[in-house]
Amino acid sequence: MIEKPQYSQPSELNSAAEAGGPRIVAWEITRRCPLACKHCRAGARDHAYSGELTTKECIEVLNSLARFTRPMIIWTGGEPMYRPDIVELVQAAKERNIRSVMAPCGTLVEREALAALQAAGVMACSFSVDGATAASHDAFRGVPGAFANVTRAMRIATEIGMPFQINATVSSLNREELPAIRELAITSGASMLDLFFLVPVGRGKELSDLALSPSATEELLRWLFEMNQAGPIPMRETCSPQAVRIWHQMGRVGAKPSGCMGGKGFVFISHTGILQPCGFLDVPSGDLRAYNFDFKAAYLNSPVFKDLRQTDQFGGGCGGCAFRNDCSGCRARAYAATGDYMAAETSCGIARGGS
Repeated sequence: MIEKPQYSQPSELNSAAEAGGPRIVAWEITRRCPLACKHCRAGARDHAYSGELTTKECIEVLNSLARFTRPMIIWTGGEPMYRPDIVELVQAAKERNIRSVMAPCGTLVEREALAALQAAGVMACSFSVDGATAASHDAFRGVPGAFANVTRAMRIATEIGMPFQINATVSSLNREELPAIRELAITSGASMLDLFFLVPVGRGKELSDLALSPSATEELLRWLFEMNQAGPIPMRETCSPQAVRIWHQMGRVGAKPSGCMGGKGFVFISHTGILQPCGFLDVPSGDLRAYNFDFKAAYLNSPVFKDLRQTDQFGGGCGGCAFRNDCSGCRARAYAATGDYMAAETSCGIARGGS
């Protein structure tokens, strides 16, 4: 599965972020992608993008990460398998004791290529399934045959012993299909089903009316917790930090959701070397080229990352919420709605002044 400290204590994440750097780095190693997904935060297309980091520059980034924190890297895009040097980069990460997982779209997955990545050091993959049928998935992904390709990729992963999880972007388009997507995840042998709640940025701005309401989001999170407990497949949520509050209100015990990790335990690197708190919060937070590829200096000097750790400075309902330290709200939704990443989250009823 794509490892993520989903159930770490937020106080521990904040301390690690300040003292030891991020534990997870999602690296958009290229923005080029063969799909045209409706929700794509980057509006990615199937053409070359100028200004992308060179192989040499990527090695410099890996050297800097190894000196600082040795996080796990999620190689993503775009389509990371479009990079002709991706095997070399994964191998270079492994040589520096940096773990790798990958998020390919499935279209370019062939047995030989995936096996080469596995040998180089990719420990697991995530595959996105946004509809339970070819018709609904292909419509969302914007390319005919996308469903056939991703299910073929999952079969190949199974054949070579590559663990994988399924990610599903949640909106009103597929809300009713989620039980069937869960069943697909079970029958395909996925190790995890991760529900990504739609963040209306990039092409996803056109889907803002399809984002779940706060009440519908809460209802779905409660279902997710119930299904996670029922098994047989673990489920988790991403981009719905209010899960922390709902977990408490449901009287759950044991490990709890960690809330938003953007800029605190998680960092995004763009295809041109720009740091961001996450892929959805498109606020430049450090330019690796400007810092001569010194990741630690760029990270520690970022005013944005410093802001995000000041939860008492959050605006609106987030600022006065008893769960703000654990939840933090989705800063990307706040920014998309108001232009202020410290403003109130928009998918939470409490943050919006509800109950």
